[in-house]
Amino acid sequence: DRDVTGVQTCALPISLFAALFLFPLYWMITGGLKSPSEVIQTPPGLFPAHPAPHNYVTAWNDLGLGRLILNTILYAGGALIFQVVFDVAAAYALSKLRPVLGSVILFAMLAALMIPATVLVLPQYLTANSLPFVHLSLLNTPWAIWLPSVANGFNIFILKRFFDSVPADLLAAAALDGAGPFRTLWRVVLPISRPIIGVVSIFAAVNVWKDFLWPLLVLSDPSAQTINIGLYHLSNGIPEDVFIAALAIACVPTIVFFLFFQRNIMAGLTAGGVKG
Repeated sequence: DRDVTGVQTCALPISLFAALFLFPLYWMITGGLKSPSEVIQTPPGLFPAHPAPHNYVTAWNDLGLGRLILNTILYAGGALIFQVVFDVAAAYALSKLRPVLGSVILFAMLAALMIPATVLVLPQYLTANSLPFVHLSLLNTPWAIWLPSVANGFNIFILKRFFDSVPADLLAAAALDGAGPFRTLWRVVLPISRPIIGVVSIFAAVNVWKDFLWPLLVLSDPSAQTINIGLYHLSNGIPEDVFIAALAIACVPTIVFFLFFQRNIMAGLTAGGVKG
């Protein structure tokens, strides 16, 4: 009886929190099914009086959402790959190889996290517009999105913290078998680091997907823009119901991404423990 009472007690707050988080999504999906007059009416209706699913068809066909979503997937996927490769290598080197001045480098990266992102926008833009020494412009190319996202101090820090928890005996056993640093990382450390790498991958992809200011500055070509920038430029020339339908379609990839990686998110909560 106590267990049943405890479950019932927890069910109410959980249901309330679920409703609070899901209601904006419901409001957006149903908003895409309403007519323009229903969207702007006061007070707003909870349900569309005459559902109009053709708004979603119009949004997909007339706004070029497919191209915008593919562009964003390309940018997010590239950033994910680059961050995982370089951040894992940097974190492993700082944790296990312990280079000279490694602590100073780690401190400098963590100190850089204290700098507001808006302060770095101008120097990053000038660098992307004209790379030092080679004087190449990265504007309107995927490299303008990928390269600034590579050196992520926060991801390197959480990866290093995980690698610090890997038992030294495990690495010593690999060294006795003749494994070098790279082979040890590939064969021993990475297989037990899947949860934390999954979390870092999620951070990398979501940060690029939701970013607005930086893609707005470096992607002026409409054919190279992300979904956020494309919808921003289209927002003034389309009806409200079609625009809301386009927003709902733009959310689908992130929802699918979350559902696919939800196990990694939960596993990442306990990523600091390593079985002996």
